[in-house]
Amino acid sequence: MLIHNFKYALKTLFRDKMLIFWTFAFPIILGTFFNMSFSNIENSEKLEIIDIAIVDNDEFQNNELYKEAFKTLSDEENEDRLFNTKYVTEEGAKKLLEENKIIGFMILEEDNPKVVVTTSGINETILKYVVEEITTNGQIVESLMDKEINKELGSGVYNLYNLDYEKIYKNLLEKTQNQEVKVTDISNNNLSYTMIEFYTLIAMACLYGGILGMVAINKNLANMSSNGKRVSVAPTPKGKVIFSSILASYITQLIGLTLLFIYTILVLKVDYGTNLPLIILLGIVGSLAGLSMGLAIGTILKSTENVKTGVVIAVTMLGCFLSGMMGITMKYIIDKNIPIINKINPASMITDGFYSLYYYDTLDRYYFNIASLLIFAMIMLIISYTSLRRQKYDSI
Repeated sequence: MLIHNFKYALKTLFRDKMLIFWTFAFPIILGTFFNMSFSNIENSEKLEIIDIAIVDNDEFQNNELYKEAFKTLSDEENEDRLFNTKYVTEEGAKKLLEENKIIGFMILEEDNPKVVVTTSGINETILKYVVEEITTNGQIVESLMDKEINKELGSGVYNLYNLDYEKIYKNLLEKTQNQEVKVTDISNNNLSYTMIEFYTLIAMACLYGGILGMVAINKNLANMSSNGKRVSVAPTPKGKVIFSSILASYITQLIGLTLLFIYTILVLKVDYGTNLPLIILLGIVGSLAGLSMGLAIGTILKSTENVKTGVVIAVTMLGCFLSGMMGITMKYIIDKNIPIINKINPASMITDGFYSLYYYDTLDRYYFNIASLLIFAMIMLIISYTSLRRQKYDSI
């Protein structure tokens, strides 16, 4: 009897075109729009090589710090070079700037750098920032050189006449230029804001399973459908009928989630990283939370099916909005100002579980979100069970 009811409920769900649209088609359509909107944003924002000029006067030739710095930043063998540098006279630099062949140029006057630009933009700001950094490094080298000279003189081996000042300067300059900041990337890939949109898309697809849960319970309520009236008067145990309907809804939801994963991976080429099994597990648990939320709404509200569907969609979209779907900073704002909201928001639990796979080298926070979703689902199921037991009808 359980298997028969399961098959019947499954066929009924797949025949509901509107239900299939919201469960299967809508997340895929929305994912396609996300891909069309965001696929080229990060590539277009990639920093390009900046055309600049250096006034190649005597002061620049005598300044090893600036010569070596711009030589490194303009090395054509380096794929990550920042500048495409031309070494010209001051008149040549001004002409290149007037012809818009460079964004600006630098000239050394009495060992003081001067940056000349005609507009204010990102590239111009970068050039000014680089020159300021080189100047700061020069001041550091001079300070270290004074300390090194005093150290050598204090040793008694050298005096002011036999001390090799040029050697000390070059050694300090080399040490300063070789200083690199080491950053350990503990994530599998750099998380982009386009990936955040797809994470919220998965969270939305999971919570849209609430519509399936709501429909499943409505078909077994005597005041909502003819099928519910028959279930109420039939000798078949109502628990088995309801369980088979819920199981059919959950299987249907997982099929929709599977199609979404296949579409985003194979068609949209979304890279979920090496933690795909854990992402799928999070989707499975998130789907259970969404289904249980729909069950609770379906049993608590005493309204038509359209009203209940609207409530499920509204709650889902609100949760996704607060978790960052319509603006990636929204989740941060809520976490910072009203953290309790995202503590009880299943969409935020799902997206936070995704973030934890990329930002942390342990799975503690990931499993915390898994546990939170299971607790949320359990609470929703208890509410649904309690509400069903209290329902009585004067007549059917």
